[in-house]
Amino acid sequence: MKLPKQLLDRYGAERQSAGEAQRTANEIAFAPVVFQVSRLMKKFGILSALHEARDGLSISEIAQKLSLSEYAVKLLLESSLSIGTVLLCGEKFRLSKAGYFLLTDEMVDVDMDFIHDVCYEGLFRLEETLKSGKPEGLKVFGQWATIYEALSHLPPHVRKSWLAFDHFYSDLAFEPALKIIFSRKTDKILDVGGNTGRFAKRCVGYDENVRVTIMDLAGQIALMKDAVAGAQGAERIDGLAADLLDPATRFPRGFDAIWLSQFLDCFAEEQIVSILARAAESMSEQARLYILEPFWDRQRYETAAYSMTQISVYFAAMANGNSKIYHSDDMIKFAQRAGLKISQIHDGLGVGHTLLCCERAR
Repeated sequence: MKLPKQLLDRYGAERQSAGEAQRTANEIAFAPVVFQVSRLMKKFGILSALHEARDGLSISEIAQKLSLSEYAVKLLLESSLSIGTVLLCGEKFRLSKAGYFLLTDEMVDVDMDFIHDVCYEGLFRLEETLKSGKPEGLKVFGQWATIYEALSHLPPHVRKSWLAFDHFYSDLAFEPALKIIFSRKTDKILDVGGNTGRFAKRCVGYDENVRVTIMDLAGQIALMKDAVAGAQGAERIDGLAADLLDPATRFPRGFDAIWLSQFLDCFAEEQIVSILARAAESMSEQARLYILEPFWDRQRYETAAYSMTQISVYFAAMANGNSKIYHSDDMIKFAQRAGLKISQIHDGLGVGHTLLCCERAR
């Protein structure tokens, strides 16, 4: 496995003392406690109150300010003190740097809601998932083969957190990606797995002549039509219901670009090759296929790589039981097996996405 220097420096050699390693092991053992305490520190407004109070606040001051019992405040603060999100200065508590990021970092906010609302209960069944190859954790929401079929049926707050998570990691990458796509003459785009049509809306807003067809499950097409209704350019957004996992499902021809954004990470290796092979079969020599993914090995910062490798576990326990956030070398091999050639690679789009530009191999 190849890794860039900034990741290999972190992952290729022991960096901790014995005491630090023991601390890490205990942090792992208590990770669910750490998560829930930190979530409630945000939800109850304790972190915000400490952020606003430059000189810090005492337990009684926080309890009075937020209408909480002193027991609850003391319990959360003492736990947070050892977690490292607050500091003790005499009788008063202040926000630490870690607490500041926990409070203000949008990515942390999105990730925490996603883990709590979508994944937390289901992760208890990860062991079953790894033995069966099925998303056993999804059973907490009902009997579904994959979370994608369940999306339109999930409780509203769960669906909201899922969509916020999905959109956060993709939306910021759209603008630079559009510039790359439309650097070539592009009149027709096939958006594969387009969900609620956010990218399609960006496309028709970017170019007044382009027409976008979203190819997705029937339930998602229905959600998409509701989501784009009334939007500028909505008349140039079409839907095509299809089961992309069915090997008999063919891709329509005549498109200048095929777009797959955070889509292929939803599938196992052989499924990816099958989807890409059918896409390649539909392409002309001039057409291009674009794969936008947050490959964990191509992240600029180690914290992002950490996040991506943990998100992989969601795909196992909740999404489908057999996919993950892939290493870029793996995805490139899948594309090549499917009859595609990588013509360009663009890193650093948005939060940490890579765009693979592919053409049909001759």
